[in-house]
Amino acid sequence: MTILEGWDSHAWIEGQWIHRAPRRPEVRPRLLAETTLLPWLAPQLPLPVPVPELTADGVRHLLLPGEPFTDGDERVGRELGAFLKALHAVDVQEAVLRGALDAETATAEKAAVLREFREQVVPLLPAEVRTSAHELLDRVANVRTALVHCDFGPDHILMTDGRITGIIDWTDAVIGDPALDLCWPLNGAPEAVAAGLLELYQPAPELVERSRDWARLSPWYGVHRGLLLDLPDDVENGLPTIVASL
Repeated sequence: MTILEGWDSHAWIEGQWIHRAPRRPEVRPRLLAETTLLPWLAPQLPLPVPVPELTADGVRHLLLPGEPFTDGDERVGRELGAFLKALHAVDVQEAVLRGALDAETATAEKAAVLREFREQVVPLLPAEVRTSAHELLDRVANVRTALVHCDFGPDHILMTDGRITGIIDWTDAVIGDPALDLCWPLNGAPEAVAAGLLELYQPAPELVERSRDWARLSPWYGVHRGLLLDLPDDVENGLPTIVASL
């Protein structure tokens, strides 16, 4: 048996199955929701996703082949663009009925985090950038129009021989801002991947700009975590990155 550990779940591999059990009580309902959301979602998507089933500890699903993304070309970008375009087009009401976190609950949870950013992080920034910081937090606060993966990055994109073989880790799936799923592909992935995604997805300019806002927000989470866990180096190292992105 191979043991794996994640932020939200304990995970282990037995044969062809990967098992996941929640690390904290609040994770359990989101983990179990995958057993109703993903079987409904999988046939609507052009790339494989896990299809979990319930177990005594949590959930399990068949292993998807591949290793986390390390590089890609325009073809990979087009595959990601087709995948996200299909994901963001699914019926929102049906997604909620199948287990996705609804917009009202997600908005309340995000509002609490953004409020802590305002109260704890903004006062640590130089006075001359605080207005820009508040404006950034305003821009990412209230857009919730589609089902989003919500953690769409290289660790959760599996590849074999240059082709995508699966999109994993759907615990955070929520009705939210599609620009969040575009954040890494357009602002962190290789240029060729971004070009392929833009060609296929064809996002509106405001969606592209909000993806940049989500990228600007990324270092805030590290500083916030550093404040919560009393990690002063994380705070000290993260603040200049926030300032540089504003």
